Amino acid sequence: MDPRPLVDGGLPAPDQPPGVRLAMSDPEKPIPWFPDLDALLAVEQPDVVILCTPIDTHADLAERALRAGCDVLLEKPPTATLAELVRLVGIARDLGRAVQVGFQTYGSHALDVVRQIVADGEIGDVRGIGAVGAWVRSEDYWARAPWAGRRTLAGRPVVDGVTTNPLAHAVATALLLADARTVDDVAEVELDLSRANDIEADDTSSVRVTTRDGLRVALGLTLCASVHSAPRIVVHGSAGHVVLHYTRDEVEVEVAGRRGARTVACGRTDLLENLLAHRADPQTPLLAPLSSTGAFMRVLEAVRNAPAPRQIAAAHIDRVHDAQGPRLVVRDVELWCERVAQELRTFEELEAPWTVRA
Repeated sequence: MDPRPLVDGGLPAPDQPPGVRLAMSDPEKPIPWFPDLDALLAVEQPDVVILCTPIDTHADLAERALRAGCDVLLEKPPTATLAELVRLVGIARDLGRAVQVGFQTYGSHALDVVRQIVADGEIGDVRGIGAVGAWVRSEDYWARAPWAGRRTLAGRPVVDGVTTNPLAHAVATALLLADARTVDDVAEVELDLSRANDIEADDTSSVRVTTRDGLRVALGLTLCASVHSAPRIVVHGSAGHVVLHYTRDEVEVEVAGRRGARTVACGRTDLLENLLAHRADPQTPLLAPLSSTGAFMRVLEAVRNAPAPRQIAAAHIDRVHDAQGPRLVVRDVELWCERVAQELRTFEELEAPWTVRA
């Protein structure tokens, strides 16, 4: 479904009747178009509905699809509030339907490699988990949709921001490696939310989660880096550390006293394929079931209920215009994100310049 009618070439077509089959690029495989989910469900009975819609619509649309007898592949974050998640988990359970969440890293074979390295004691006792996400987003990024960069929209929670949307994969994957899946697996969430851009949500933040087992997970995240870099998660051990480059499914292991690092390249199972395999054989477990995102949603709920992000003073911001377009850069933010991940402390505890009062 898409509220924008399409014609061949993907251009909007005025007065397009719902259900018309559009040839697009392959006349042998015409694509039906519907303006909304209800119109689709009135004439079609899909096995699986894939929802890539604004955050505040996830819970409602997923519920409609489930009640229509469909399984769902749901874009992250799964819902805009923790209460919506709990309700949706219950609906899926009662209806016997499957909901897979689009945290693609949950399908990475690198996760099992990291777990095995830890289980074998190769890096000693795990002392904490850190993550660094230093990305670049232009000012146009925040203007791409009415909900972009918003905490609420028309009175509805949205909770868009670096922590809960673009770098949500870092948060969710770090928690998964900490064996924190459910709501009850999280004991405490500490936030240091900031923004350089003229938005409601956070674009530069540190997060520290303490799990039920007492393990600390700290993330330094920004969309205001000077250059875009691949995010990574670091498992700190008493005898070494493991680095997961989750966007490329690669693991690096460094052990004290051992020369050089060992690198392991891994594959990934596609989450849609896994959902289809689960439908064919329920004994095949979902890799990213809705219920396994409870720990991440504890973080999202903390962000939703937190005070508005701190405005970073102009003295700490540079405005640049390059191939990415006009954008704001927080000076040395990559360094501070790195320190959060290495020292497991928040920006404020580290006295990052924008957190220090004049």
